[in-house]
Amino acid sequence: MKRWIAAVLAALLALACLAALAETPALEDGTYTATFTTDHSMFHVNEAYDNKGTLTVKDGVMTIHVTLVSKNIVNLFPGLAEDAQKDGATLLEPTEETVNYADGTTGTAYAFDIPVPAIDEEFDCALVGKKGKWYDHKVMVSDPVPVEAE
Repeated sequence: MKRWIAAVLAALLALACLAALAETPALEDGTYTATFTTDHSMFHVNEAYDNKGTLTVKDGVMTIHVTLVSKNIVNLFPGLAEDAQKDGATLLEPTEETVNYADGTTGTAYAFDIPVPAIDEEFDCALVGKKGKWYDHKVMVSDPVPVEAE
């Protein structure tokens, strides 16, 4: 009898946990400021943007726009470097942007629009630099704040 009660309680607890996860709301369509972090100091958001990018959600699909520190990273790929080098792989192309620094100087750097599969979960993002060598990285998008709330 005790085992039966324990099994029922465990099942109820599991159902309650699943229900709580199901109630976690997805981000509503809109524009957010979000933190973009990577696993390597050479691949990061430009310091003028304090690790932040612009997260856009449209029809449940998320994309973050981030400006990097230079024009040395020439393409990104949402996935692994091995897959980025396969025929038919769709690489993310940069846009060149002007960066205004706190000290009043300006510069140019590449920016990318990166698909985001989930918030607060690491995902793969490969990059290739000017020398043509691909590198695997883990990135994460977190702390989305609606732009109108800032």
